Amino acid sequence: MISALQWVRRGAAQARPDKYDLDEKEFKRINDFAAQHLADAKEELAAAQKAEKDPNGMAVETISEANPELTEYNLDDYDEDQPKAQEASIFSNLKGLTYYTSNREDPYITLRDDEDEDQEDLLIQPTDNLLLAAKTEDDISHLEIYLYDESEENDGNMYVHHDIMLPAFPLCLEWLDFRVGRKSAVEGPGNYVAVGTFDPEIEIWDLDTIDNMYPDAVLGAQDKTKKKKGAKKSKKANNEYHTDAVMALAWNKQHRNILASASADTTVKLWDLTTQQCAHSFNHHTDKVQALAWNPIESTALATGSYDRTVVIFDSRAPDARATWKLQADVECLRWDPHDANCFYVSTDDGMVQYFDGRTGGAQPVFRLHAHDKAVSAMDINTTVRGCIVTGSTDGSVKVWDVNENRPSMVTSRQVKADIGQVFSVTFCPDAPFNLAMAGSSGKVNIWDIATNAGVRRAFEGRSVIVASSKAEKEKIVAMPNDDEPESEEEMDGADIDMDDVVESDYEEEESGEDV
Repeated sequence: MISALQWVRRGAAQARPDKYDLDEKEFKRINDFAAQHLADAKEELAAAQKAEKDPNGMAVETISEANPELTEYNLDDYDEDQPKAQEASIFSNLKGLTYYTSNREDPYITLRDDEDEDQEDLLIQPTDNLLLAAKTEDDISHLEIYLYDESEENDGNMYVHHDIMLPAFPLCLEWLDFRVGRKSAVEGPGNYVAVGTFDPEIEIWDLDTIDNMYPDAVLGAQDKTKKKKGAKKSKKANNEYHTDAVMALAWNKQHRNILASASADTTVKLWDLTTQQCAHSFNHHTDKVQALAWNPIESTALATGSYDRTVVIFDSRAPDARATWKLQADVECLRWDPHDANCFYVSTDDGMVQYFDGRTGGAQPVFRLHAHDKAVSAMDINTTVRGCIVTGSTDGSVKVWDVNENRPSMVTSRQVKADIGQVFSVTFCPDAPFNLAMAGSSGKVNIWDIATNAGVRRAFEGRSVIVASSKAEKEKIVAMPNDDEPESEEEMDGADIDMDDVVESDYEEEESGEDV
C-alpha cells in the first residue's frame, strides 16, 4: 500500500544527484547511529533469554536432563560453543576494506557496466517533477522517489528514480529545503523529506543523494546507550520527544528552520531544525492528533485536528489563546484555503467535508458537504483555481468539487478502486496544478490530468488559462507499468481480488452539476 504522497517542485532537485560517500566523518556518524539501535537489540535479546521459562515460571527442562545419553555431546551449550570474538561495532571490518568510487577503477571487475547510461537515467531535467511515495510491501517499508516527465513527446512518463529503505511503516511525508546534517554548511536551499512512521522518531533524508544508508537527521531520538538496564519504554507524553507514532508533519515555509509534528501520544511539537531539538510541545488535545497545517499568511498560526473530534487554531507564540471547533467525527484531513487564509477545510471519517471561518472560533461551518459514504481519507485544494478541491475516500472513489461562492457541487467522480484500491492520498502538482497524483491500498500511483476531463473544463472555464487551452479528446492518466500484474483469473483469486471489480473498466466516470 501507499500511505502518503508528496510532490517536489521543479528545479528543487539537484540535476545530477550525489553518490553516497562513506568518508571518515560519515563512518563515525553512522557507527554512533547504529549503536543506538544495537542497544535496543541487546535489550530484546536479554529479555528473550530471561524468558526461557514456561508460563508458570518453572524452568524449562534441558536436553541433557530429558536425554541423559546425550550429555557427552553438550547440546545445551551448542549455540555458545564458539570462540569468543573481540568486541567490535557492526562496521568494524568496513574500515579495512578497499573500495572504489566506480567500477572502472576497480581492477577486479572486468565486465564493465554502462555507467553513462545509468547517469543519463539519473539526470533530472529542469522540467521534471519528483513525486515521493511512502510504500509498504509485506513487512518492508520504503520511500520511492518517482521522476515524472510531462513533456509532450513522452505523453507523460513516470518511473522510479531511486528509493530509500525505511525502518517502520510510514504515515506521513513533508518536503523541506532547509539543510540539515552532512550538507548543513552548504549555501542555498536543499532538497529533503521528513518522514513520520509508527516509530516516535522523525527521520530527515537528503533526496539529492542516492544509496543513502542512514538519514541526515533524526528528530526525537533517545540516547538508548545511556538507558538504565531493564527500564521499560514509557509511552507517557513529555516535552522533549514523541513517545508514539508520528501521524502528521508540517514545515513552516516562512520560518524555514521550524517543523511541526503531530503524534498518537496526543501532543503537537515544534522542532528547531538547526539544533534538531524540540523547541515547544503542546498538549491541548486528548486523543491522537491526525492533522496539522501552518497558515499561509499568518506564519505562526497553526491548526491541528484530532481524534478527540476537535480542531484547534492557536498562535505558536501564545498557545494559551486558542480557538476550538467541535466536530461530529474524527478528523482525517485539514487544509487552509490558499485563496482565503482566514478559512480552512476539514474532512472527517463520516464522509463529510466542512468549511470554517477561522475568525469565528467555535462557530458553525460556512458549509457542509457530504462528499462520500465512507471516510474522506484524502483531500487537497487547488492553489491556482479558486473553488477547485478534490477528495478521496476509502470507498475507492476520487471526486472533483466546485465550491465557488460557498455552494459546493460535484464536477466529476471516478471509481478507482480496481486500480488504486482504497484512496489514502491525493495531491495536486505545484507546477502543473491540474495534475493530480492518487494512491492507496493497492500500492500503485496514478497521475490524472483533470484538465482533460470535459466536465472540469466546463466548470472552471474562465478561472484558469490552463483549462481553457486544454482540448484533449481523451482523458490523460499516467500510471507506473506493473510487471507483477496477474494474467489469469486464477492468479487474481490467489491475490484475493474481487473479479467483479476487475472486469469493470478501470475508471467509471459520472458527472453532475447539481448543487449538493
